Amino acid sequence: MSLRERALQLVCMADPAAKAEHTRALFGQIDGCQIDCVTPLEEPAGLPGRPARPRLVPPKDVPTRSPFTLEGRAALLHAITHIEFNAINLALDAVWRFAGMPVEFYRDWMRVASEEALHFTLLREHLRSLGSDYGDFDAHDGLWLMAQRTAHDLIARMALVPRTLEARGLDATPPLQAKFSRAGDARAVEILGIILRDEVGHVAIGNHWYRWLCERDGHDPVHLYAELARRYDAPRLRPPFNREARTAAGFTEEEIAWLSGSI
Repeated sequence: MSLRERALQLVCMADPAAKAEHTRALFGQIDGCQIDCVTPLEEPAGLPGRPARPRLVPPKDVPTRSPFTLEGRAALLHAITHIEFNAINLALDAVWRFAGMPVEFYRDWMRVASEEALHFTLLREHLRSLGSDYGDFDAHDGLWLMAQRTAHDLIARMALVPRTLEARGLDATPPLQAKFSRAGDARAVEILGIILRDEVGHVAIGNHWYRWLCERDGHDPVHLYAELARRYDAPRLRPPFNREARTAAGFTEEEIAWLSGSI
C-alpha cells in the first residue's frame, strides 16, 4: 500500500487518538514507504472520519469563553484542540487527494500531519488534566469547509488553507499565550509555543508549494491570491498581523501589505 493510500485510510479513521497515533507512526516510517505520485485515488463517502462528539454548529453558535474560569479555559483549549484535529485531516487530505506532484510535496504534508497530530495529543492531554476531554464542547467546521471547496483545485487549496486559515494562527497565538499566562496556565503557554514554532514551518510549506504552482502555471502569486480569495469566499484577514512570524513563514512584504489593505 502506498503512502497516499495509507494517508487516505487515516483520514477515514474516526477515533481521534488513534488517528493521531497512526499518523505520527506513518511519518516515522516514511523512508520505507512507496510514494505513488501519479495514481488518482477515489474519494470515499463521509470524509473526514471523526468522532460523534464534538457537536458541530455554525461558528456564530460557538460561545466566546474567558480563560479566567476553569470551564472557560477548558472551552478555549477545546477550540484549539479541535483546530489541530482538523489540521491533521487537512494535511493528510493534501497527501492522498492531489496526484501528480513531486515526491517532496507528499513528504512535506506528511510531516505537517505528524506535527499536527503531536499538537492535538499535547492539547488533549492538557485538556484532560483540567477535567474535560475532546468532544465535551461544541465546535465548528470552518477549516474543513474550505477543504471541501478547494477539493478539486490544488493551487486554491495551497493558497487558502495553509496560507490563509492556518496562517491566522501565527497572528492569534501570541495573544492567546498572553491570556493563558494571565490565567496562570503555564502548560498551555508552553504548548502554544510549540504549536507556533511548528506552524511557521507549516505555513512556509504552503507558501513554497503555492509559489511552485504559480511558477509552473505562469501566475503572479499576489494577483492570483486575491482572485482565489474572492472565488472561494475566503475570509479577509484582519490586522494586527504577526509580521515576524509571517516573514519567517515566507510571506513577502507585498503580500503582507495586501493583507493589511495598503495595496
